[in-house]
Amino acid sequence: MAVQVQAADIAQRAELDFAGILKRAAVAGLVTFLLTIGLVGFETVSSTGQLRLHTRFEAVAFAVAAVFVSYVCFEFLRARRPMIPLVVGAVAALVLLIPLVTGDPDLQWMLPFEAETLDWAALVVPLLLVGRALQLATAARARATGRQPPAVLGRIGVAFRRLTPLIGAALLGFAIVLPFLPFADRRLIDICTLVLTYIMLGWGLNIVVGLAGLLDLGYVAFYAVGAYSYALLSTTFGLSFWVCLPLAGALAALFGILLGFPVLRLRGDYLAIVTLGFGEMIRIVLINWWWFTGGPNGINNVERPSFFGLPFDRSPPEGTESFHTFFGLDYSPNHRVFFLYFLILACALITNFFTLRIRKLPLGRAWEALREDETACRALGINPTNTKLTAFAFGAMFAGFAGSFFAARQGFVSPESFVFIESAVILAIVVLGGLGSQVGIVLAAIVLIGIPEFFRELKDYRMLAFGLGMVLIMIWRPGGLLGRRDPTIRLHAAGEGAEQKRR
Repeated sequence: MAVQVQAADIAQRAELDFAGILKRAAVAGLVTFLLTIGLVGFETVSSTGQLRLHTRFEAVAFAVAAVFVSYVCFEFLRARRPMIPLVVGAVAALVLLIPLVTGDPDLQWMLPFEAETLDWAALVVPLLLVGRALQLATAARARATGRQPPAVLGRIGVAFRRLTPLIGAALLGFAIVLPFLPFADRRLIDICTLVLTYIMLGWGLNIVVGLAGLLDLGYVAFYAVGAYSYALLSTTFGLSFWVCLPLAGALAALFGILLGFPVLRLRGDYLAIVTLGFGEMIRIVLINWWWFTGGPNGINNVERPSFFGLPFDRSPPEGTESFHTFFGLDYSPNHRVFFLYFLILACALITNFFTLRIRKLPLGRAWEALREDETACRALGINPTNTKLTAFAFGAMFAGFAGSFFAARQGFVSPESFVFIESAVILAIVVLGGLGSQVGIVLAAIVLIGIPEFFRELKDYRMLAFGLGMVLIMIWRPGGLLGRRDPTIRLHAAGEGAEQKRR
C-alpha cells in the first residue's frame, strides 16, 4: 500500500509543466501591471495649494514581482513540490524581517512600503507560504512511510470549537476591565465602542440569517429606523434616551413585520433582492422627506444619554447635578466615553443572552427548522408565516436598539450613515463569523471593524487589506471562523448518553 501511494505521488510530481507555469505567471504579472499602473503608479499630492503628480512605480514593480513569484510558488505547492516555495518563502521572510527588527536605515531599501505597519503585514505572506510548504512536506513524508498524515488544521479547529465557551468568557472579562487598563486611551475605547455596536448588529442579523435562514440585504434599514426614531422623539418631544430606547426598538420591529409580509413566499436570491430594495427605499425616503427627517442635512443636536438623569457636562443646567459632582470625582471628558462603552456592552450582552435563550425555546427551534427545510417545517405543523415574521421582528428590534445608541453617541444622524455598504459589512460579519455562532461573530467584528480602524493611517491600502482578509477567510474557512449549523437540541442526545453509560 505504501508503495502504491509513493508511486502515485511520483506520477503526480512528474506532471509539472514548468514552461506553462512561467507563461501563466507572466500573464498574471501583466494583468497586475495593467491594474496597478493607473491606480497605484500615480498619485496626486497637494503641495503649496497646488496638485502635483507623484509617481510610485516602485510599488507597481513590487506588486508585479510579488504576483509573479507567488503564482509560481503556489503552482509548485499544488504539484506537491514544497522545496522551492519553502526556500523562496524563507528568503523573503528574512529579507523583510532583518530591516524591521534591526531598524537600520541603510537597509530600509529592502522594505516594499514606507509604512512600517504595511511591511509587517507583508511579512505574513511568506510566513504562510513557509507554513504551507512545511505542511505538505510533512504529509509527503508520512505517506512515504505508510502513516496517516496528521490533520493539524482539523485538530486545531476541533480544539478551538471545544474552547468556545472559555474564549467567550475570556473576551467578556477582558471587555469589562478594558477601560481600567493602563493602555486604554480614548481612541481605543471609541474603537471598541464601534466594534461592540457592530457585534450587536451582527447578533441581531444572526437571528434572521443564521437561525431562520432568511438572507437579508436591507438590515441597515432597521438600523436607520432606530436612529431616526430616537433623534425625532428626542428633539421633538424632549424624551430621554431611556424612554426612547424601547420605543425605537418597537418601531424597528414594526418595520420588520411590514417587510416580512411581502416576502413570505420568497426564498434565496429573490428574498435578498427585495430586502435590498427595502433598505434603499428607507434611505431614499430619509433623503427626500426633508421637512420630517431633515433630508440630506440630517438631524442635529440629538440629546446625549445621561447616567439616569446625571449629565456628563462640566457645567450642567441650573438645578441639575452632574455625574462627576454627584460621585465626588474630578471632571473628565472620558467619563462619557466610558459610560457609552459600558452602555453598548450591556446592550450587546442582553442581545446575546436573548439569542442564546430563545434558541432553546420552541420559537428558536422553529427558526432552525425553517432554515433547514421549509417544506418539512410545514409538514410538521409549524406556521412558516409567523416564524418568518417573528424572525424579522426580533432581528429588526435589536437593530433599532443599536440605531438609537448610534444616534445618542453621535449626537447627529444623516442618511449617509445608512447606505448599502453597512448592510454588506454586517452580513459579512455574520457569514465570516459562522452562521449561528455567537463567539464567531465577535471575532469577525474584531477582524473586519476593529483592525481596519487601527490601520487608518494606511490610507489606500486599508480597504485592500480588508478585501484580502475576506478572501483568505473564504478560502481557508468557507464555513466561517466558528461555523456551526448543528441543531441547538438533539432528540437522540439523551439516548446516546444513556447507551454509553450502560457500556
